[in-house]
Amino acid sequence: MSDTEQPQLYLLTPPVLELSTFPNQLAAVLDANDIACLRLALSTYDEDTIARAADACRAVTHARDVAIVVADHAGIAERLGLDGVHLSSAKKSVRDARKALGADAIVGSYCAASRHDGLSAGEAGADYVAFGPITGIADEETATDDLFQWWSDVVEVPVVAEGGLTQDIVTRLAPVTDFFGIGEEIWNSDDPVAALATLTAALK
Repeated sequence: MSDTEQPQLYLLTPPVLELSTFPNQLAAVLDANDIACLRLALSTYDEDTIARAADACRAVTHARDVAIVVADHAGIAERLGLDGVHLSSAKKSVRDARKALGADAIVGSYCAASRHDGLSAGEAGADYVAFGPITGIADEETATDDLFQWWSDVVEVPVVAEGGLTQDIVTRLAPVTDFFGIGEEIWNSDDPVAALATLTAALK
C-alpha cells in the first residue's frame, strides 16, 4: 500500500445483535462513512440466528453497495447471497471456502500475529488477511507495528488491522495497512457514528 492511499474501513458486527435496533445503527454508520465491507461476526453457532441477522444486515449493506461477509459459515454465505466468508482461524481452509463459493466471492482469513499463517493464506488465494489483536490482554500475543510494516513492504495481499484499535493506533498504522477492522470499538458507544469519527480522525 502506498503512503498516499488511505486505509479503508471494514466494520465487524457486535458478537450479539439486537435486530430491533442494530440495522438502524448500521444504516446510520454506513450513511455517514465510506465503508468497504461488513463482517457478520456473531458469537453464536446457531445457523437460524446467524441467518436472521444476515438477512437484516444484507438488506442494509446491499442497499448502499457495501459488501457483507459472514464469519466461517460458507454455506450460509452461499444460501443467503452474501458476498463471501471470513475465516476466523488460519487453520480453516481458504481453498475449501474458495471452492465452495467460487472465484468471485470474498474469502478472508484471520491470522492472529503470524507471518507464516498470513503467507499461507495469501498463497492459498485469500483476498485479504487480518492480523490482530493490536492491543491484547494478559499474555495474549499482539500484532505489532513491525508486522504490518513488513507485510506492507513485502506482500501484495491486502491486510486488515483489527482488535483493540485506538485513535493512536489508527494514526500509527495508517501508512502500513489496507483496512481497519472496527467493531466493538464503536458499537459499545451510545453514538457509533461519533465514535467512528473520533477513532478514525487521522484518516480525514
